[in-house]
Amino acid sequence: MSTSLLYHQYGLVGYDYVSTKYVDGEVHFHAVPKTDLLVCPHCRCRQVKRRGRYDRKLRLPSFGRKKVYLLVKVPRIECLVCGLVRLIDLKIVESRRFYTKSFERLVVECGRMMTIQNVARFLKIGWDTVKDIIKRNLLKRFAKPKLGHLKRLAIDEISVAKGHKYLTVVLDLDSGAVVFVGDGKGAEALRPFWKKLRQARAKVEAVATDMGPAYIASVLENCPEAALVFDHFHVVKLMNEQLSNLRRRLYHEQADVLQRRVLKGSRWLLLKRPENLKEQANERQRLQDALELNAPLATAYYMKEDLRQIWNQPDKQTAASILDGWISEANASAIQPLMKMGKTLTKYRFGILNWYDHPISSGPLEGTNNKIKTLKRQAYGFRDLDFFKLRIMAIHEAEYALTG
Repeated sequence: MSTSLLYHQYGLVGYDYVSTKYVDGEVHFHAVPKTDLLVCPHCRCRQVKRRGRYDRKLRLPSFGRKKVYLLVKVPRIECLVCGLVRLIDLKIVESRRFYTKSFERLVVECGRMMTIQNVARFLKIGWDTVKDIIKRNLLKRFAKPKLGHLKRLAIDEISVAKGHKYLTVVLDLDSGAVVFVGDGKGAEALRPFWKKLRQARAKVEAVATDMGPAYIASVLENCPEAALVFDHFHVVKLMNEQLSNLRRRLYHEQADVLQRRVLKGSRWLLLKRPENLKEQANERQRLQDALELNAPLATAYYMKEDLRQIWNQPDKQTAASILDGWISEANASAIQPLMKMGKTLTKYRFGILNWYDHPISSGPLEGTNNKIKTLKRQAYGFRDLDFFKLRIMAIHEAEYALTG
């Protein structure tokens, strides 16, 4: 019965149960390897002689809060073919480890739902041991991700520490998995990724990025056959920045105290969508008051709303016509922030309209970046940057939920 328990519960194949002892709150299973395991670990030959034994104490998955150990007398054998004297391969434990493979699997599973510190406390082992087990598991699975299947990508950077320290993240939009994490931001951070992509002979169809010049140049140089798509969120965000700059300038130019007070409280009202304005807080009326004070501000606000309509057209040709009309109107407005935005849209017109051929965005990557920030806060930062990168590669498997 106990031999069956060792097999089904702990995966101990090739062992005979001897006894169970309870020592200082710990459960100790004593077992001996069967003759099937008496094989030379070097040449796999069965012509061997016993040359003593070595006692090993291996950690097994716990029974509740109790530690469980396997005590094995490991035979030392001499191979009659190659002449080497070695301990036999126990199969259930990696070389130089004090825990079994089944215990490693338990640590990995707990690590998907708990912090490293919580896993260490629950299993009563060292923090470094938990981290090393999880890191080795992540290295096996994500150190060399397969890139040949990639079709649609999203690229963005994320701040990971104070002092302008960034990581560049590449996301597979079809699977939602992070396929690359580079040091820094810009073209240099992506150079190793493009090399691996060429080696994998991937045929990328589209790449979604913001309008950062470094990413644009990097994609056009290393992936010229892919369509470059500018995320509409970043386009509207850039327009919102121009609108904020205009409001700030008008505020400082305004001499009337009452008018300055109205403008001062209008920033977030200008950036909100009209459908999100709250009637209870009288936000719609406050916005209207601010717009009536300044014609340039009203023009910029309504043009911001018109810009959002570019992505709601039935086809690419209609969208191109509306975009060109918007640029012409911005240039004719004589309002400096609008004219600047018009030049930017003229320069990146191709990437905006590519959305109709490849309707993708970096929105999923923004969600992944939020998960990464949650992971970093949960761990109170990472001292091992390589480990942090591996955790990011596995972030699509993570779930973050508040307990109640």
